[in-house]
Amino acid sequence: MADDLFKALADPTRRTILDELTEKSGQTLFEICARLSMKHQLAISRQGVSQHLAVLEAAGLVETRREGRYKFHDLNTAPLRRIAERWLVPDTSGPEESTP
Repeated sequence: MADDLFKALADPTRRTILDELTEKSGQTLFEICARLSMKHQLAISRQGVSQHLAVLEAAGLVETRREGRYKFHDLNTAPLRRIAERWLVPDTSGPEESTP
């Protein structure tokens, strides 16, 4: 699972897609393509964006839902939290003491 997550995060285009989903979750493929083109000047095909979304979905970073004929993409940050918690060391120093 962690390998898929790091693979997904390794690509700058996928990180840009995640940035866009952070700003506005629940976007369709058309919306994501438009934002990448207009906001980031990325000339990437719909098929290319779709492939990037598939990698993000396999890593658990993107979840999809269908409403009628539309497919919406939502950001899921749970895998990032699990990775962060994996290497965080609990603070065992206790409360900080103030000196006069």
